[in-house]
Amino acid sequence: MPTKTNFFRRLLVWRYKHISEKNFVFVLALVIGLLSGLVAVTIKNITFTIEAIFEKGIILSENSIYFILPVIGLLLVYLFVKYVSKKPSEHAIPSILFSLSKKDGLINRQKIYLPLITAPLTVGFGGSVGLLGPAIASASAISSSLGQLLHIDRKTRSLLIGCASAGAIASIFKSPIAAIIFAIEVFSLDLTFASLLPLLIASVSSVITSYFFLGDSVLFDFTVSEKFQIKDTLFYILLGISTGVASIYFTKTYFWITSLFNRFKSARQKLLIGGLAIGVMLYFIPPLYGEGFGFINDLMLGNDVKAIGSSLFDNYSDNIWVVIGLLFGITVFKAIAMTTTFAAGGTGGIIIPTLVMGSSLGNLVAKVINNCGLGFSVSEANFTLIGMAGLIAGVLHAPLTAIFLIAEITGGYQLFVPLMITASMAFIINKNTLDHTIYTKELLEKGALLTQDKDKSVLTLMKLETVIEQNFVILNPEMTLGDMLKNGVAKSSRNLFPVTDSEQNFMGIILLDDIRTVMFDQSLYESTTVETFMHRPPEFIVYEKDSMQKVMKKFQDSGAWNLPVIKDEKYYGFISKSKLLTAYRKELINFTS
Repeated sequence: MPTKTNFFRRLLVWRYKHISEKNFVFVLALVIGLLSGLVAVTIKNITFTIEAIFEKGIILSENSIYFILPVIGLLLVYLFVKYVSKKPSEHAIPSILFSLSKKDGLINRQKIYLPLITAPLTVGFGGSVGLLGPAIASASAISSSLGQLLHIDRKTRSLLIGCASAGAIASIFKSPIAAIIFAIEVFSLDLTFASLLPLLIASVSSVITSYFFLGDSVLFDFTVSEKFQIKDTLFYILLGISTGVASIYFTKTYFWITSLFNRFKSARQKLLIGGLAIGVMLYFIPPLYGEGFGFINDLMLGNDVKAIGSSLFDNYSDNIWVVIGLLFGITVFKAIAMTTTFAAGGTGGIIIPTLVMGSSLGNLVAKVINNCGLGFSVSEANFTLIGMAGLIAGVLHAPLTAIFLIAEITGGYQLFVPLMITASMAFIINKNTLDHTIYTKELLEKGALLTQDKDKSVLTLMKLETVIEQNFVILNPEMTLGDMLKNGVAKSSRNLFPVTDSEQNFMGIILLDDIRTVMFDQSLYESTTVETFMHRPPEFIVYEKDSMQKVMKKFQDSGAWNLPVIKDEKYYGFISKSKLLTAYRKELINFTS
C-alpha cells in the first residue's frame, strides 16, 4: 500500500508540473465520458439479458402470468438492500443534486455498483421505470470518486459530475447535444466555454463508446417523412396544452402516491401493497410492463394493435375509439405504475416513463383530431414524437433538453418548429402551476436547491456550521452584576453575552451597551442580577430548520449584527453579519471564477 501511495503521489506531482489545470479537466472529461458510456452499456446489457430470459423462456411463451414478475423483481431488490447494501435506494437525480449543494460533490462509492444491480432487477423484471437515472447515478459516483482520488476542488468536481450525467444520456440515446443541454438545465451548470467544452468532450466520447459496443442501433427506428405544415400549428398548440396539463398530473400523481406510501412504516408493507398494485395494472394494461421502448416504436410505426398488446378489449380493437380509450388508459396509468414501482422499493428513473406517457398522449391527440369527423388530418407519428418532447419539457422544466433530445434520437430536425411550439407551451403551463419539479421540490424543502440564480446558489452552497461562532462567555440569569463583570466582561473580548439556564436553554442576551451606564456603580454589584439586564434578541436562527437564505433574510429584516443559533432547543452559538458576508463573498468568488 505505501508503494502504491508513493507512486500515486509522484504521479500527481508530475501532473502539476506538466499538465495545466484546464487541459487536465479536458482529459478527465474524456475519461469520464468513456466510463459513463461503459456504465450505460453495462446497465442496458444486464437488463436486456434478464428481459431476454423471460421473453424466450416458459414464463412468457406459455402463459400470461408475467404480471407477477415485477413483484419478484421488487422482492429481490428488497432482499439485496436489506441484507447486502443495507442502505435504502435513493432517487438518482435528487440525490446527486443534494451531493452537489450540501456535500461538495462527494458521492458514496457504493453508488457506483448499487444502481447496476438494483435497476436491472427492477426494470428487467418489468418494473415500470427507466434505466437512465440509475446510469447517471452510477456514472456520477465514478466521477466523484475519481475527483476525490485526484484531489480535484469542489467546483471542478461538480463540473465533472455534470460530464458524467451528460455522458450517460449521450450513450443511452446517442444524443450528445441534448445531453449537454440536460446537464446545464437540470444541474444548473454555467453556460461558459470552461464548462461547455468538457461537457462536449464527455458526451462525444460516451457516444463513441456506445457505438463501439452496441453498433449503430438506435432506440427509435424511425425517420420523419411528413414535414411540418403551417396549417397544423393550432393542433401543435393543442398538443402543447395537453402535454402541459398531463405533466402537472404526472408530477402531482408522483407526490401523492409517494406521500401515501410514506405512511407505511414497514418496507415489507410497501413491497406487498405496491407489488400487488403493479400486478393488477399490468394484468389489465400490458404496455405498462418494463421501460416501454417497444411501445413507443410500435406507435411511431403505426402498429397500434401491437403497441397496445393483448387486453380484455381485443374483440373491439378494430374500433378506433376503443384504441383511443386504451391509449388514454396507458397515459393515465403510466405515471401511477412508475411511482408505485418507486414507492414499493424499486430503483429507476422518470425520464423514460415520461417519454412513454408523452408518446401515448401525442398519438391519442392525433387520433382524436383525425377521427373527429371534421375532415382534419395530421401525422400520428409526428404527434407521437412531439408528445414526448412536450411531456419532458413540462415534467423536468427542461424545454431545450426536450427539443434537442427528440430531434436527435429520431433525426427529426425538420420538426423543430412544432417541437418548439409544443415544448414551450407545456413548459409555460407547468411552470405557472408548479414552481418545482419531482427533482427539485424535496431539495427546496431542505434548502439544498441549486439554480441558475448565482446569489441563491452561493447561499445554498454555504454551510451554516462554518459561520457559527462560539467564543462567547455564557452568563446565568441568577448571576450578580459584580460576578458578571468579573467573570464575564473582564474575560471576554466580545461585547455580546448569551444568557442560559443550568441546562443550556437559551434565555436571552446582554450587550455591553446594556450595562455601560451602571457597570461602575458598585452599589449595584450585589443587588442586581443578569436577569435585570437581559432581553430577547430580535430574531433566532434554528440550526435544524433555517437555510442560509433564511439566515440572510433574518439579518436583513431584523437589522441585527449578531443573531443566536439554537440547536436541539439549546444555545449553540452566534452568527455575525460580518462573518456571514465575508463567507458569502469568498464563496461567490470561488463560484464565479
